[in-house]
Amino acid sequence: MQKDNKKSKQTEVKSLIKACNKIAKDKGWWDKPRSDGEVIALMHSELSEALEAMRNNHGKDAIAEELADCCIRIFDFCGETAIDLEEALLKKIEKNKGRPYRHNKLF
Repeated sequence: MQKDNKKSKQTEVKSLIKACNKIAKDKGWWDKPRSDGEVIALMHSELSEALEAMRNNHGKDAIAEELADCCIRIFDFCGETAIDLEEALLKKIEKNKGRPYRHNKLF
């Protein structure tokens, strides 16, 4: 049963990527060429907006919205560049399971 659930989650990630990329294209975000650096900076800006929402005590809904914006930008980029984020996430999760506590970092 876990295997079916895992497959369902994988399908969900891919469908979110496809949906985010389609909406971005429909709204003109890919009409003009953009550098990868510009797209990464837009992802980062959404995280900065989440931090501002935290600093200004705007509440969890506002923070969640900015985090969702970041995910949307990431999913869109992955859809546009054919990055298999789903596979990368699953591999990274497994890798992190084998890492030491706090990755042997003091911070």
